[in-house]
Amino acid sequence: MSAESDYLVDRKGLRRKLGFWRAVAFVVALAAVVGLGFAYAGRASSGLSQNHIARVDISGFITGDQKTIELLERVGKGRAKAVIVQVDSPGGTVSGSERLFTALRELSEKKPTVALVRGLAASGGYLAAMGAERIVAQETSIVGSIGVLFQVPNVSRLLDTVGVRMETVKSAPLKASPNPFEPTTPAAEAAIQSLVTSNFEWFRRVVSDRRGLAGEPLAKVTDGRIFTGQQALDLKLIDEIGGEKQAVAWLEREKGVDKDLPIREWKRSTTTEFGLWSAAAAVSEAAGLEGLARALQSAGRGIEQPSLDGLLAVWQP
Repeated sequence: MSAESDYLVDRKGLRRKLGFWRAVAFVVALAAVVGLGFAYAGRASSGLSQNHIARVDISGFITGDQKTIELLERVGKGRAKAVIVQVDSPGGTVSGSERLFTALRELSEKKPTVALVRGLAASGGYLAAMGAERIVAQETSIVGSIGVLFQVPNVSRLLDTVGVRMETVKSAPLKASPNPFEPTTPAAEAAIQSLVTSNFEWFRRVVSDRRGLAGEPLAKVTDGRIFTGQQALDLKLIDEIGGEKQAVAWLEREKGVDKDLPIREWKRSTTTEFGLWSAAAAVSEAAGLEGLARALQSAGRGIEQPSLDGLLAVWQP
């Protein structure tokens, strides 16, 4: 019994030692990741403190989120001599797209700014591109879808089928209309249509002012359809076919920006503090693992939910 007791004690001691060294190894690895992340962040920041051309990415669903607006404000105050705004977006909310457009117009008043359309600049994405002084797109880019829409599902007939009824008491007939639980009345439909029309007329005015279009040419590009980059050039929705090379050439030719300046990426802040996730993302990016870096950034900040305002300026294929 004594030998067996000693054996059990030894095993417990060995487990404690293994647990201790595993904890030490984890702490060392964590410290290394954070340290490397800080070092990489420091190098990136030092690059932004020198004269350069800034590259800003506008992609995905546009909500006019505060972090993107703050990023544009920081670029406007930084050492960038010019800004290339990469746009790849189907649009987003009307109010969010307007906010982003306004922020880009303010940035363009401080620094020469070119919008570079990658795959898609539709609806609110195109509105954002118009915030720059010049728009460059690829021949096969998708541009346009100028318009506004409002959508709400209506399940009233389904509820009738299953024998369920939603009882509603409201202060006026148009309160909370349209309602997905009841048929849309002509009055409610007319009220929503007036909102869509009002926002669409504002969108048309922006296109007219920024692209110098009126009459039939304006009507042709604002009927909601999409265009290829080449078609958009012919319709004066963009200024040039090309990519970053053409954008830099225009900045040099028209704005006197040195074409040999390095192009530096400006990114939104993802966390309030530089924590484990952002440190690991920075290390992954430094190692060339951009996909992993994006996944780690998403894990660190959680999935950002867009705040919808009801009216959308978005292309829906």
